[in-house]
Amino acid sequence: MQQQLSATSWISKQSNINEKSVQACMQLFEEGATIPFIARYRKELTKGLDEVQIEEIHKLAKQFDEVEKRKESILKSIEEQGKLDEKLKQQIMSTYDLTDLEDLYLPYKQRKENKADKARKVGLEPLAKIIMAQDVRDLSDTVKRFINLAVQSEEDALEGARHIISEWMNERKSLRDMLRRNIFHKANFQSKLVKGKEEEGEKYSDYFDWEEPLKRMAAHRFLAMSRGEKEGVLRLKLKVGKEITDQIPSFFIRRENTETEEQIRLAAKDAWKRLLLPSMETEFKTQLKEKADATSIHVFAENLRQLLLEPPLGQKRVLAIDPGFRTGCKVVCLNETGKLLHNETIYPHPPQKEEKQAVKKIQNLVESYKIEAIAIGNGTAGRETDALIKNIPFNHQVYSFVVNESGASVYSASKVAREEFPDYDVTVRGAVSIGRRLMDPLAELVKIDPKSIGVGQYQHDVNQKQLKESLDRVVESCVNLVGVNLNTASKHLLQYISGLGPKLAETIVQFRDENGVFENRESLKKVKGLGDKAFEQSAGFLRIKGGTEALDESGIHPEQYALVKQILKDNGIQEAAIKEERDKIKKIDWKKYLSHDVGELTLNDIKAELLKFGEDKRSKRKAFEFDANVKSIEDLKEGMCLPGKVTNITNFGAFVDVGAKQDGLVHISHLANKFVSDPNEVVRLNQEVYVKVMEVDLKRKRIQLSIKEAENG
Repeated sequence: MQQQLSATSWISKQSNINEKSVQACMQLFEEGATIPFIARYRKELTKGLDEVQIEEIHKLAKQFDEVEKRKESILKSIEEQGKLDEKLKQQIMSTYDLTDLEDLYLPYKQRKENKADKARKVGLEPLAKIIMAQDVRDLSDTVKRFINLAVQSEEDALEGARHIISEWMNERKSLRDMLRRNIFHKANFQSKLVKGKEEEGEKYSDYFDWEEPLKRMAAHRFLAMSRGEKEGVLRLKLKVGKEITDQIPSFFIRRENTETEEQIRLAAKDAWKRLLLPSMETEFKTQLKEKADATSIHVFAENLRQLLLEPPLGQKRVLAIDPGFRTGCKVVCLNETGKLLHNETIYPHPPQKEEKQAVKKIQNLVESYKIEAIAIGNGTAGRETDALIKNIPFNHQVYSFVVNESGASVYSASKVAREEFPDYDVTVRGAVSIGRRLMDPLAELVKIDPKSIGVGQYQHDVNQKQLKESLDRVVESCVNLVGVNLNTASKHLLQYISGLGPKLAETIVQFRDENGVFENRESLKKVKGLGDKAFEQSAGFLRIKGGTEALDESGIHPEQYALVKQILKDNGIQEAAIKEERDKIKKIDWKKYLSHDVGELTLNDIKAELLKFGEDKRSKRKAFEFDANVKSIEDLKEGMCLPGKVTNITNFGAFVDVGAKQDGLVHISHLANKFVSDPNEVVRLNQEVYVKVMEVDLKRKRIQLSIKEAENG
């Protein structure tokens, strides 16, 4: 029998992570440490676990607690029924799989009265036991003894006994395990059109008559089918072969060619149709949903991570344009910190066609506000506006960038935007968001609900609680990876810093507004409500440039300042000149500083921080241009090879913007000249790619592209 395990042992076994490392993480969680803090500043304790591994431990710890709570509930229920013996108790206590746990509980589960219960009430359970024993010589004669006022015929008696036997079969754990294995490996999953729903469900036409092996069911297909089923267009079911269902009676028949054999076969048929199939169908649908949710959430999380870590342009004076045709293009000018300096509307496109006036206005604004870069939203009229800007001559170098504006409209109508710009309408707020996204995508995108950013796959169909938890973790991870400037960061950005949260973030900003900038990290302790634990967790991720402590500009934690200052002193490096002393830093004999408290992993991180002192961990933003001849889907022809940018990644491929106002799909089979199991292995969000147009469907507005064919010429 499986032994009862501790949480640490079970998590170690499930994750294949050393038990001591798991124990260290569990202890740190207990002390209130966050995942980013543990991953960055407690490497010696965890033996260098990264965020992914630490998050896995955190998830498994929650899962273990859920299983333990379910065990307690089940044991209590069975004990109250007076049916809990030591053997069953040990089976339940040593089980860590929720499916196995529910199988063990099934015979004792409280339920509404069923056919088997009714048969028991009229005294037919002894007959069911006689049939299952398979020892009776004359079944008809035996059955007659069970006929009474409630059971009026032999057939009624046999039918009632079969209902009891069917229930026993349904509750047999070993049978359910066997069926699960065979169904998973051999059964198919079917999707059929509900009669009369052809027109209503036209968008699900691919699944009107679909069938594929259960074990190969793709996440995106299952979520699409499930949505079709919810809308009453499709009917989903398991298609299980006779070779599987035929095993049910043979699981119980010990003697063939007897009268009881036929009754067992009939009971098995009833058990399958009425109990086992509906149960297995629900179970596998639940498993498929959980798997599809996990896959889709992972895809969304990866896309979001790449979008948040997109290269920033940095602190530049920016002119941002939210393009439009009839309503015009909203133009805003921002200073180096993203402050709104000016806004107005131009009408260069149809129906007004005031192109000359628009060009002159842009030239004047660029000159007046010393604009260094122009950000253009990639929505309606984006390509036309980009072409207009690229043809305008300026007196100094001005770079233009097309910016993904997904979610900008959500931000502009949000409470956050109203708080920032109470005196401006949604069009101004949207344009400001586009400009700030160019300057620092991370700082701006944290203000928007991640689900609204538009880089997911069936995000409205997955478990919303799990999706939110996953996306919040990604935002937290990215913000702490990059770090934030304590003296310029918004409360929306600060709330994701390890150990802070919304309330402390708001308090910090209020303190900053009332007392001026923070001169060093230590002065953060003056903020009301920010205790030692919050300081410990957050300090290393908060940056101060030009303050009284040089090391505050880096990711080195204050708890290591004394050591770092000694290292710098020993090697003749001035704190104020760390950026100019890279050669000296490279020559330091780091092994000299190993101690009981400070190991090689910590010293490696300190070295890395000193070598890239104060640098942004993200790369620099580069300009990109679409093919000038492509402005709409009608401009595309099969065989064309074009530059494009990856706008979304799913588990079946990647969507690419080639400037046609409609993204094209590069199917996973066309991503590379090799087999690809995960698109994230070969492409990333906002990556510049070269694609070949394989097919253009104007009616359905679908574009099929290929990176592989473009590479092959």
